Formats: sequence, structure tokens, C-alpha cells
Amino acid sequence: MSTRVYVPTTLEGLAAHVAAGEVPAGEDRFVAPDETEEGEYAALTEAALASAELLGAPGRRVVLVAEVADPDAAVPLRDLVAVHVDIDAEPDPDDDLAWFATQEIPQLLDGSAF
Repeated sequence: MSTRVYVPTTLEGLAAHVAAGEVPAGEDRFVAPDETEEGEYAALTEAALASAELLGAPGRRVVLVAEVADPDAAVPLRDLVAVHVDIDAEPDPDDDLAWFATQEIPQLLDGSAF
């Protein structure tokens, strides 16, 4: 059985994860309390807040979403199912993140997705 995890990061962190081929174990992650839409939204929201804390200044929040067998283990990039990112470079923290397919990661990193 797999578990959906929400991993807060930044665009710079995403670039490092792509270079490494994985999100290392030990990185913060959030798990929905249940499989309802509300539970998943709560986990995404907590991860977005954690991403803002990682930034330390205004910038795009980034949350990686993965389906994993062990929520505490390293996450190979192939297990990512989506990336949520702020559209605006200086977003309103109350705005929802936009959804991106994993195939769009190169465009997120080079800025052409915005």
C-alpha cells in the first residue's frame, strides 16, 4: 500500500533533488490524516507553509507530491506524481498553489512555466 506525501521545498531545492535523482530521507514531509480531499488539502497547505519558511523571504513556494511505500525513506523522482508551485514570484500566502505535472519540472526550473 502506498502513502501520499507532501514535501515542502523551493525551486533551488527542486533543482538539487533533480540533480540527485531523489528527495533524501530526513527532509520534512506531510502525510494526509486520511484519504479524503479535505485531508489531502490540509497536508498540502501545511507543506506550503513549511515551504514559505524554507524561503525565508518572498518567493515561490514549492510542494512535491509523491506516492511512496515508506513515507520516511528517500523518494526517487520517479515516485513524484505532481508538483505544486506559486504562479507569482511574490505570492499572497493565502493563494492556492498551481498544479504541475512532473513532466513540467524542466519548465519550472528554467522559468518558462511562469
